Amino acid sequence: MKIVVSPDSFKGSLTAMEAAREIAAGIKEGNPIIETVLLPVADGGEGTLEPLIMATNGHTVQVDVLDPLGRPIRVEYGVLGDGETCVIEMAKASGLILLKDEEKNPLMASTFGTGELILHALDNGYKKFVVGIGGSATNDGGTGMLRALGMKFLDENGDELPEGAGALAELHTVDVMSFDKRIRESHFIIACDVDNPLIGPNGATAIFGPQKGVTTELVDELDQNLFHLANKIENVTGIALHRKPSAGAAGGLGGAFLAFFPVTLKPGIEVVMEAIDFKAQIKDADFIITGEGKSDVQTLSGKAPMGIANIGKEMEVPVILLSGFIEEASIPQLSPYFYKLASVVDSTISHGESMEKAGYYLRCRAKEMMQSIIEKGV
Repeated sequence: MKIVVSPDSFKGSLTAMEAAREIAAGIKEGNPIIETVLLPVADGGEGTLEPLIMATNGHTVQVDVLDPLGRPIRVEYGVLGDGETCVIEMAKASGLILLKDEEKNPLMASTFGTGELILHALDNGYKKFVVGIGGSATNDGGTGMLRALGMKFLDENGDELPEGAGALAELHTVDVMSFDKRIRESHFIIACDVDNPLIGPNGATAIFGPQKGVTTELVDELDQNLFHLANKIENVTGIALHRKPSAGAAGGLGGAFLAFFPVTLKPGIEVVMEAIDFKAQIKDADFIITGEGKSDVQTLSGKAPMGIANIGKEMEVPVILLSGFIEEASIPQLSPYFYKLASVVDSTISHGESMEKAGYYLRCRAKEMMQSIIEKGV
C-alpha cells in the first residue's frame, strides 16, 4: 500500500512538513510496511515556500531586506529544482507574522521588502516567478514593492512620498520612467485566493484592513487613499483597478501586479500542486491524507484540502481529511468530498491539549485511522 501524505500547515502548532512527518510516523506505527510519500502543501500564504522547495529539490537564497516598518531583516526566497523559477512568499518580507499586535500600523506598513526580493532575483538572472501574496501586513496598494523596483510616487512638489498607505492622499504623480524594464521580460504567476476589488465595501481596506490594524475611523480614509492611487494608476496605464477582481488582494498588492506586471493569477493550491507535479506523484497511490489546523465551511472555498480532494477525485484516489479540529456543523458539507474525516480534537482530547502536544496527538490519530482502514480490509 502506498499513501501520499499532503497536509497544509496546522497554524499555530505545526508546519506542513512537520505535520506530514508526524502523520507518516503514525502510519508506520500502524503498519511499518506501508509506503509513505511526503508531499506537504500550502495555499499560497505563509508556509508556501518550504513545500515547493522540498518537493522539487530546490534551494533557498538569503537576502537582507526591509520589513513592513522599514527595519532590516534577513529573509529568503526559493529557487525550484528546475533552476529557473523563483518562489517569493511576500509574507516573509511584508507579512503580519513579522509584527507584534502593538506594531501593526497600516498608515506606514510597506511592501518595499517584497520588491527587494524580486529585485534580488532579477539581478541574479531569474525571469520566472511564483509569488504567494497571502498574509500581508500592508494596505499600501503595492506602492512599496513598485518603489523598490524603480517607480516613484511624488507629491505636488515633486518630492517622494513616505512609505505606507497614509501618505497616498498627497500623491500627485506616478513616475514610471525608472521602473525596472526586466519586469516586462519576465512572467509572474500570482497565488491569489481572493477576488476582492481594490476599493469599496468589499475592497482591500474594508475586508482585510481590520486584521492589519485599520480602525473603524481609518477605513474610509485609507479606502479613499487607494481610490486616489487607482485614479493616478489609470492615468498612466489605462487600467482601472478600482473594481477589478483580485486588485484588493494583500492590501492592493494584487492591483499593483495587475497594472504593471505580466501576470497570471491562480488559486494558491493550484499553483503549488502544479509546481510539485502533484498528479504525477499520486498516480499509483492507494490513499492521500491531507489536513489543516481547523476544517470548516471555509475549507470548501479553495483551501489546500479541497484542492487535493478535487485532484484525488479526478485521479480516482480516495482522500482522507485528518485535521486538528473539524467543526461538527461543517461535517455534512465536507463529507461528500472525502473518503474519511478524522479530527485530533474529540471527546478525549481538548483544543488545548491538541495544540500543546500537536505532533504527538496527530501521530496517534494517524495510527488509529490507519488501523481502522486496514481492519476494513481496504
